[in-house]
Amino acid sequence: MVSKITPAPEQQTLGFRLGAYVGLMKPRIIELLLITTVPAMVIAANGWPGTWLVVTTLIGGILSAGGANAINNYVDRDIDELMERTAHRTLPSHQVEPNVALRFGVALGVAGFMWLWLTTNLLAATISTLALLFYVFVYTMLLKRTTPQNIVIGGAAGAAPALVGWAAVDGSLALPAWILFALVFYWTPPHFWALSLKYKDDYARAGIPMLPVVVGVARTTRQIMIYTFIVVLISLALVPVADMRWLYLSVATVLGTWFIVEAARVHLKPERAMKLFSFSNVYLAVLLAAAWLDVALG
Repeated sequence: MVSKITPAPEQQTLGFRLGAYVGLMKPRIIELLLITTVPAMVIAANGWPGTWLVVTTLIGGILSAGGANAINNYVDRDIDELMERTAHRTLPSHQVEPNVALRFGVALGVAGFMWLWLTTNLLAATISTLALLFYVFVYTMLLKRTTPQNIVIGGAAGAAPALVGWAAVDGSLALPAWILFALVFYWTPPHFWALSLKYKDDYARAGIPMLPVVVGVARTTRQIMIYTFIVVLISLALVPVADMRWLYLSVATVLGTWFIVEAARVHLKPERAMKLFSFSNVYLAVLLAAAWLDVALG
């Protein structure tokens, strides 16, 4: 696998170096994680929880998630070089030395814990750091290379920002927080399996036992349908648990039906996998925005 040419150290501009470090943090993944944080805070506060609290919680989440992703880049640098989808990343393209990336990730993780502890509370800081440790040690180092259930169990790390947001506001965890956690937890497999259908050969080349590689396309698309149905049921459970009203219920019903239809289409035509992947992002963002608006209007 050929990666892009990286300028020699003496030719690297400040912008190039900053871009390399930002790349280690995987900002597109961070955006997705933070989508769940603010709605959880709004629901916990039954309204806007305060701009300062929202900003400080998001900064802490960026630091912790960025740290987890940077360490993930360090651990996965060998397989990232083998995959077309990841060969352009910071370490496979030799933009940063591996040990530097590791130290950067650890520093971000420590900073995230301290920041959240000082600006929110110890519970939010602890949950965020536990998510980092789970992502690195359980998902990246243990599950990813050994079992096709890697993304199922590993999804707990990606679902944690909902708990962090709730804890930052409330100082504890109530049932609606766990419903939001479950929503993202069960949303992660169909979202990521859709992507893995597209890059099935990539994962096989790198020796990663993603579900399509291990059980085939047909069984993977059936699992996508099952998990999608569970996601929709969980989204509707938020109505009685969090006292959602007509706006959220309407959006959840329409989006949920659409999500199930898209999953069924992928089962019939697996080449539509990336359309499902893209829609799953829209689904989560719009659904949680509807929850936010429902509380605001109420």
